Amino acid sequence: MAKSRCSSMVQILATVAALLLSHTFATSSSDPFVQQRLDRVLGLPGQSFDVSFAHYAGYVTVNEEAGRALFYWFFEAVEDHQDKPLVLWLNGGPGCSSIAYGEAEEIGPFHVKPDGKTLYVNPYSWNQVANILFLDSPVGVGYSYSNTSSDILNNGDKRTAEDALTFLLKWFDRFPQYKGRDFFISGESYAGHYVPQLSQVIVKHNIATNEKAINLKGYMVGNALIDDYRDHLGLYKFMWSAGLISDQTFKQLNLKCDNVSFIHSSESCDKISEIADKEIGNIDMYSIFTPPCTANVSQSTQLLKRKPMVGKLRAGYDPCTEKHSTIYFNLPEVQEALHVDPDHKPAKWETCSEEVYVNWKDSPITVLDIYRELIPLGLRIWVFSGDTDAVLPVTSTRYSIDALELPTVSPWRPWYDDGQVGGWTQEYAGLTFVAVRGAGHEVPLHRPKLALTLIKAFLSGTSMPSLELKADM
Repeated sequence: MAKSRCSSMVQILATVAALLLSHTFATSSSDPFVQQRLDRVLGLPGQSFDVSFAHYAGYVTVNEEAGRALFYWFFEAVEDHQDKPLVLWLNGGPGCSSIAYGEAEEIGPFHVKPDGKTLYVNPYSWNQVANILFLDSPVGVGYSYSNTSSDILNNGDKRTAEDALTFLLKWFDRFPQYKGRDFFISGESYAGHYVPQLSQVIVKHNIATNEKAINLKGYMVGNALIDDYRDHLGLYKFMWSAGLISDQTFKQLNLKCDNVSFIHSSESCDKISEIADKEIGNIDMYSIFTPPCTANVSQSTQLLKRKPMVGKLRAGYDPCTEKHSTIYFNLPEVQEALHVDPDHKPAKWETCSEEVYVNWKDSPITVLDIYRELIPLGLRIWVFSGDTDAVLPVTSTRYSIDALELPTVSPWRPWYDDGQVGGWTQEYAGLTFVAVRGAGHEVPLHRPKLALTLIKAFLSGTSMPSLELKADM
């Protein structure tokens, strides 16, 4: 009997050794799908429902020497993922997590309930129409990390774009079935820098290598930082016209802040901005007609360090979605399910990194030059704006577009969703502008159904629906 147990134990050990050996061989082999399979997320804590699509999460090392690794979460389309385009979504800050905002409260399929422990399905997820890739960028954001601590103190626009390019090239090696797929980039707020900058380096890389390593077809940004001077001009005009600030403060803001960087402000601009804050009062600047979250939400933001990030504009509206995400993504079991490296997980996961924000390096005063460079190449370029945002408002976006001096192809008109005005649009030679009615800074959060109509039109390359030609929802 003892001999039998010994023999059985030897067999078990041999089997385990064989499995370990095969795993070691597989991970070191040339099979591109090995790491992809290891990144497959098989289930999430608090997920009480089944889904028909696969999703993956993990890291891609973008700099071996420094040990910089970016965290991603990828969702295949609900149906026919092999035939649908790939969309990369980026949130801004700089320093804010695309997992926290893009996935968990905007365009992702899994949203977090108020208990911070359970999930529900977003019926307006963009993976209904595309394969969606979320990236926490740069290092220091979300679960992304670097083995070189000084990297966190030296983030800036240029390195962020270069690292994102490296990430994509390596990600396509890991997911070769998506190589050559129609590829689009979208994002909001400070991603108004990230998105065109990444598009630019992709185009330059394709030209330098004489191949379409990444089949970039276009990009779309929402409530985006585009040009510091015009964004300030539009911001103060919006705040004044909405009755948020006094005539005197409006004049002083224009006098002391119009030529100041949004990221690297000045003392005189900060002082008058503090006066403006007092005049405005305790409202949600990201969605001025909805109540702010009264819970203890961190003062992190997508761009300006002034008001909490919140907001949904519909019945049953919950202004504390950021708080729910903070609880959920700090759960050890959630981090394990998403393959977060236990040796590099943050001491406390945060929706936005203050350390990244305050140490940001290069931030050009405008990206309009990139638009002028890319528009002639025939990329599909759309700019959208929620019209109740007082951080990067619709007036700012319109001033920036006007500076491009593009010929009008289709004049200003309303667009419709289910027979109701969803917003307004104007088409220019090489660029389409879309205003989204009743949406704040995070358009897919405040008006999720309208945002789905928007992404459908963008990906198909059609105009926003008219009253006669409603979108097929």
